[in-house]
Amino acid sequence: MTSAPVSHLGHISRWERFRRAFVRWWPMYLMLIPGIIYFLTFKYAPMTGLVMAFKKFNVKKGIWASPWVEPWYKYYQQFFGSPANTRIIGNTIRLSLWKLAMGMFPSLIFAIAVAECKRRWFARIVQTISYLPHFFSWAVVYGICLAMLNQRNGVVNTVIRKLGGEIIPFMTSNKYFPGVLVGSDLWKGLGWGAIVYLAAIMNIDTSLYEAATVDGCGRFGQIWHITLPGIRKVFVVLLITKVGNILDAGFNQVYIMMTDEVRMSGEIIDTWVYTQGIGKLNFSLGTAVGLFKSIISCGLVFFTNALARKWDSALW
Repeated sequence: MTSAPVSHLGHISRWERFRRAFVRWWPMYLMLIPGIIYFLTFKYAPMTGLVMAFKKFNVKKGIWASPWVEPWYKYYQQFFGSPANTRIIGNTIRLSLWKLAMGMFPSLIFAIAVAECKRRWFARIVQTISYLPHFFSWAVVYGICLAMLNQRNGVVNTVIRKLGGEIIPFMTSNKYFPGVLVGSDLWKGLGWGAIVYLAAIMNIDTSLYEAATVDGCGRFGQIWHITLPGIRKVFVVLLITKVGNILDAGFNQVYIMMTDEVRMSGEIIDTWVYTQGIGKLNFSLGTAVGLFKSIISCGLVFFTNALARKWDSALW
């Protein structure tokens, strides 16, 4: 009686497995070359400039010839010792968390509402109109906000004035400006953020909904037991990517819309780095703070990913 043949693939080295895969799929590997060159040139090569965070950078000498700073944490000490440090970090985290919440859940709810709409022609029109603001630049969005919320002749304040109310300084008050930032970000990204959720909803097996209908499950029950579990992985992936950018808070938006009157509530880490690093030519300080942001963001991505893997089944 002969025994079954024993596979020796487990004894093949990784290099040999790669060589066999390359021989078989070499056209696919060739297609990767332009992307690899792009990332090496524009993503990884510039990372060598991070050494500026530990050097007293001199434009004439260049990065490598510039002397090392003493102590090596001087620029971090300068940043964390700044009187504005607490305010800037607080503004960044607060705006980022609000944008994270308003960027995830409203888009999810909107996507479900569009998917549940029975009149498909109306759903397509609403969806098209909703994602058009995504293509507006922040300069255009700022102009729209001024036209709507301006204290003197804005549409909203004009209506409030005619109704006998008091004018609200949306664009010039530290009390209201964070809400303007979060609201405009929500308006700009609501429809675009819903596209991914809609694609995930469309991929759910329709027979599940038919079976739920036969069992007497209503529309809200189907959403809770079928739709939400069906898109949970997409939700987790988007959450991880957004958490990784939690310290960004939207530089382009804040830099364009912020004025000196609302600097106390609107200035974030990125605008401060731009002012100090580019405006005052303190490139080493700007690089140090940027490196700090990158390390924290990378750690948050790993932490969120591990947490999502551990609690995925429990949360859903």
